[in-house]
Amino acid sequence: MVLILGFLLREALPILQSVGIKAFLTDKTWSPSQQSYNLVPMIWGTLFTATGAVLLATPLGIISALFCQYYAPKAIASGYRRLIELLAGIPSVVYGFWGLVVLVPLINQLHPPGTSLLAGILILTLMILPTIALVADATFAEVPQAYLLGAAAMGLSSWGTIWQIILPASKSGLFTGMILEIGRAIGETMAVLMVCGNVVQTPDSIFAPVRTLTANIALEMAYALDNHRSALFVSGLLLLSVIILLAIAAELVKWDRV
Repeated sequence: MVLILGFLLREALPILQSVGIKAFLTDKTWSPSQQSYNLVPMIWGTLFTATGAVLLATPLGIISALFCQYYAPKAIASGYRRLIELLAGIPSVVYGFWGLVVLVPLINQLHPPGTSLLAGILILTLMILPTIALVADATFAEVPQAYLLGAAAMGLSSWGTIWQIILPASKSGLFTGMILEIGRAIGETMAVLMVCGNVVQTPDSIFAPVRTLTANIALEMAYALDNHRSALFVSGLLLLSVIILLAIAAELVKWDRV
């Protein structure tokens, strides 16, 4: 991690020295050929797609894990886990291709152009759902049986046991799962590149095209030179900083559990 961070800092240093950090927040737009390096629209695009996906995937993943752990017969629960593991192993480019040929045309019928923030949110939701679902399932499995027996002895209903016993006992594990899914959502490249439209703008609706930081790097690194190339490394440095903060948060949660 230190070596990667050092490499990114070295590559980003030329433009940080020539234009400073402020330019990445205050320039008119992202147009490196005109010496304009505003990253704010792509920061918003990344934030909106990741946040929307997490807000959708987290409750779905937790509810499905609760069903699997406490309601479903063993055969169905086992099949569910295999299915979720299969979803987790599908390459992101396959998700992106499916979104491009199936999801985008459906959204286009509702509101053109189809490639949009909404498409990115839905694809990311499908991609990060296995992460929170599997972590939640493993976390619920670790709840001591004595807690459940005590809840039954007190006459708590199934939902009362879940709400008052299981979820509070599992909060640290669920928070760790959320951190993992946030990191996956922020770092995803190919799928969002294929379905989000890649327009550098701050979206004014969920149907507006957006470009994320990762997609920007993938699109422009092949031909970027000098300050343009260095500016892309600033994007990478920003993304790595977020991932480091998430890793620190996960460690703090782990120590809190200990």
